[in-house]
Amino acid sequence: MIEHVYRRAAAAQSVNAVVVATDDTRIAAAVERFGGFARLTRSTHRSGTDRLAEVAEDLPCDIVINVQGDEPLVDPRTLDELVAPLEADPALKMATVRRRITEPEDYANPHVVKVVVDVDGNALYFSRSPIPFRRMADPRSPAPVYKHLGLYAYRRSFLLAFARLQPTPLEVAESLEQLRALEHGFRIRTVETEHDSIGVDTPDDLERARRLIATEART
Repeated sequence: MIEHVYRRAAAAQSVNAVVVATDDTRIAAAVERFGGFARLTRSTHRSGTDRLAEVAEDLPCDIVINVQGDEPLVDPRTLDELVAPLEADPALKMATVRRRITEPEDYANPHVVKVVVDVDGNALYFSRSPIPFRRMADPRSPAPVYKHLGLYAYRRSFLLAFARLQPTPLEVAESLEQLRALEHGFRIRTVETEHDSIGVDTPDDLERARRLIATEART
């Protein structure tokens, strides 16, 4: 799985280098076997963002993208879309990705994180619950429903500061780290994409990812 993620990230036009941050020597060895680059980190990190920040301390770059190792179907074009707002707006500190939900089961699934945004595309809230509330029997409802894809782009300086912030109440309640940024008053720009991805959180997710990868290989 990690090789799929690595190669897809490396294929993005906006990505100059890919580094796998891990505290597991088995993962590092697997990455090195297929010719990738891995950095071993401390094992005491509370989250993947903290692990990323440890590696980012030594990176000579302005923008850092966080792609989780359980996203084997991440589309390289999505990463380019993600980076674009930070390249266009020097004041922007953080960006992420959303995709319109079309399947009712995704709207109700707590493993599918939902996001609501303002008129400029900045995140208002993220939740595992169905948001915004919709009278599903009314097809005239104007409020779109978006799935949050767990991809982030940060200014390197902001990432280092963000990782030093203590977890916040909503973050703990929802188990969603991005809420820490919102609770501290930071803006998160969201980018709408047509390209979907699957975070492998359950055995069903894994089987679905395997089927889609096999289908891609045949086409």
